[in-house]
Amino acid sequence: MRRVVITGAGTINALGANVPATMDSMREGRCAIGPLDLPDLDRLSIRIGAQVRDYDPASKFGRQQLALYDRYTQFAMIAAAEAMAQSDPALSDAEAERAGVVLGTSGGGLKTQDENYRAVFEAKKNRVHPFTVPKLMNSAAASHLSMKWGLRGPSFTVSTACASSNHAIAQAVQIIRAGLADVMLTGGSDAMLCFGGVKAWEGLRVMSSDTCRPFCATRSGMVQGEGAGIFVLETLDRARARGADILAEVAGSAMTSDAADIVVPAQDGAERAMAGALRNAGAGLGEIGYINAHGTATTANDRTESAAIRKVFGSHADDLPVSSTKSMHGHCIGATGSIELLACIMALRDGLIAPTVNWRERDPDCPIDLVTNITRERRVTSCLSNAFAFGGQNAVLALRAV
Repeated sequence: MRRVVITGAGTINALGANVPATMDSMREGRCAIGPLDLPDLDRLSIRIGAQVRDYDPASKFGRQQLALYDRYTQFAMIAAAEAMAQSDPALSDAEAERAGVVLGTSGGGLKTQDENYRAVFEAKKNRVHPFTVPKLMNSAAASHLSMKWGLRGPSFTVSTACASSNHAIAQAVQIIRAGLADVMLTGGSDAMLCFGGVKAWEGLRVMSSDTCRPFCATRSGMVQGEGAGIFVLETLDRARARGADILAEVAGSAMTSDAADIVVPAQDGAERAMAGALRNAGAGLGEIGYINAHGTATTANDRTESAAIRKVFGSHADDLPVSSTKSMHGHCIGATGSIELLACIMALRDGLIAPTVNWRERDPDCPIDLVTNITRERRVTSCLSNAFAFGGQNAVLALRAV
C-alpha cells in the first residue's frame, strides 16, 4: 500500500495568520476567544467567538477575486498558498493531471448567503450579484484551489458538519493510496461567524456565553470559531525522491456512522472510528502518544468521547495525553479537524502537546489524562485526531512521525 505523507501545511484562524503563529499560540496556551465584531450584535444572545481579527480582504485579493470569493474561500486560498509554498511540489503538466483537491466545509459561502438574504428581505432589493451562486456554493473553494494551482485530477468537496475536514483528508489519502493521484491538496475551511450563522447556532442552546472549557466540570458549552487548514499530501516515495521536508505520515483513517441520532453522539460510533483508524494504520494501543480530542465542551460530547477513549485504550488510557485545542481556536466547524491537525504535527515534530486551556475542575465522568492549561513535553511518535459530527458522522485520522 502506498504510504501518504504531509509535505506542506497552511492555516489562517483566530490563533494566527499562518502555521508558525498558530503553533506559537498553541505552545503558549493562548485563548483567541473574545467579543464578536458583527452587524446587529445587539440582536444576538451569544456575543463571543474565535474570530479572525485584523483581517483586510482587500489587502489579499483583487476586486475580481472578491466578487467570487466568499470569506471561507478567501481563508482556503490563503492557507493553501502557505501549504503550497512550503511543499513546493513542482508539478509538471503530466503530474498536474494526477494532482487534485478534496476540501471539507460545512457552511460553504454562508456569509454570502447572509448578505444576500439581507439585501433581498431587509433592504428590499430585487437583484443580487450575478456571481452569488458560484460564490456561495460549497464546492467553490475547492474549484478555486484547483484553478489557482492547475490541479487537474480529482476535485470535490466533502460536507459532513464538524467532521468535514477529517473526512476530506481521509478521502484524499484513499485517492493517493488507490493510485488515482500522486499529490492532493486537502483540509477544510469554514467562516460561519456571521449574523445568520451565530443566530442558527444559538437555536441549539449548546453555546457558551463566556468561554470554552472542554472536559471541565464547569463547562458552559461550545464556542464557534472560523478559519482554514490546508495540507499538501503526496506519496512517501515521491516526497523522498525530491528531498521534501516531511511533516508527518497520515498512517491511517476510519469513518463510521452512529446511525442513531441527529445531534446526540453515540459512544459506539466513536469507539469504532478510533479502533478502525488504529487498524488501518497498523498501530498498537501502546504506540499512540497523544489524542487530539473532538472536545466541544458540551456535556454530551465530552463524556461520550471520554468513555469511548477508555473503552478503546483500556489501561493505556491512564497515561495517554488528551487535549482539545477548541479551547483556544474555537469550534471551526468544517475546518476544525484540519486546524487541530497542526497540534498533532507539533506533538510529533516538537514533542509538545498543546493544552486544554480555560480548564478549572475535573469532571469525574471524563476519566482521561487531560493536558490542562500548560503545554506538556512528551515524545510522541503516533497520535490520533478525532472528529465526531452531528448526524453521527465520525472520522478519525492516525498520524505517525517519519
